[in-house]
Amino acid sequence: MRALALDASRLDLPARHRAMLNWCLRLTRSPAASAAAGVVELRNVGFDDRAILDICHVTAYYNYVNRLAEGLAVELERTWREEDLTLPRADFEHFQGLMQRGGEAGA
Repeated sequence: MRALALDASRLDLPARHRAMLNWCLRLTRSPAASAAAGVVELRNVGFDDRAILDICHVTAYYNYVNRLAEGLAVELERTWREEDLTLPRADFEHFQGLMQRGGEAGA
């Protein structure tokens, strides 16, 4: 999970998983630009309409929750152990700082 969160482009993933992750990123960064072509791409790698709807729901929900937490300045609980986090606390705070300054997480 940590490798996925840090840089999914470096992982050796099946084509359908790569297409799903790419669409989720586009949906997160520019929703309107990902619509029709993204759905076609997902169908081309074997996802049916139900699966595409599920992928869209999960992506939209995570975006909603993250934006809500960011908007309210919610911070990670200091009592959470490093092994319970997808990203180490230092990496999370680094990426959080990049996003606050308008940078890309992969930059």
